[in-house]
Amino acid sequence: MSKRYFDNVFSDGQEVSPNMYYDFFKQNVHTLMEDISLNTSLSPDNDLYTGTTGIAYMYYHLATSERFKNDSPILLNKAVEVSRLMRQNSSEKYSSQFICGDAGVNAVNAAIFHKIGDDKTAEMYLEHFKNGLAVCKPINFFKPGGDELFVGRAGYLFGLLWLEKVFNRKIIADLDIIQLCLTIVESGRNYSKKNKSIFPLMYSYYNTEYLGAAHGLCTILQVLISFPCFIKKEQKAMQDIKKCIDILISLQTTSGNFPCAMDELGSRKRPEKDELVHWCHGAPGVVYLLAKAYLVFKEPSYLECCLKCGDLVWTKGLLKKGPGKTYDIFSF
Repeated sequence: MSKRYFDNVFSDGQEVSPNMYYDFFKQNVHTLMEDISLNTSLSPDNDLYTGTTGIAYMYYHLATSERFKNDSPILLNKAVEVSRLMRQNSSEKYSSQFICGDAGVNAVNAAIFHKIGDDKTAEMYLEHFKNGLAVCKPINFFKPGGDELFVGRAGYLFGLLWLEKVFNRKIIADLDIIQLCLTIVESGRNYSKKNKSIFPLMYSYYNTEYLGAAHGLCTILQVLISFPCFIKKEQKAMQDIKKCIDILISLQTTSGNFPCAMDELGSRKRPEKDELVHWCHGAPGVVYLLAKAYLVFKEPSYLECCLKCGDLVWTKGLLKKGPGKTYDIFSF
């Protein structure tokens, strides 16, 4: 069986300057862009995760990067071209789904047209995004898992955070944000009580209680502590959130990793050689929550856990996976 990751060829303590490899990586980025461009029209999906919206976001992100500022006009033109390939089949049903639905399509289009100065089109897409709020407000709007990142409320709120950063202004009123966060908390409390969870807030996605970033608890907690208006007003909710974080760090393994889901605790624990060490499941995704939690709660133990996550990723090396997953949107 082949390994899932690239070996780390650097020794502990070895200083590695990003500038040493700048030309190498930039050339590889251009090569990947060319490969992706040739196949853009073949994508059967429209979303941010595996579809044309993700490709449009790639061009937008590079266009706004300091490293690619000389290529910015060309990259923005490509972003607009790809956005025009997106199928115009939006549905109210998916209007609140950020990673795998129309909320992501609307958010990325709003950002692209805002960047090129077409404010009328940008505002149109922004309004489409805002319409998703009413869809995900009902507590049981998506029974298989309405609170997680890919199709749930957490994803919608992360999209909102990103748009506020892009437009440098409020997009949705604080009262609506607080109400949506409280719905997530209520949903987590209800599930935890019904299923006798060790966490005061717990969630499931298609009947699995994930802990990692893709569908799990850590990303839901991260987004809840990312809104100052919610943090200041809802102290009882913050107590439950902090308790969840404390329980989660108690599950960190000696290697620095985290279980995928609650069904991998105790005797069902994965052997270390089979641990998943990637953004979806494991330390590379949980580290974002720990970093944000340290900034909010100032607990030294959260920073210590962050460093253990970093040490694990350094030891294991980079995961062998495709180039399409760019999650800088979530690093707040």
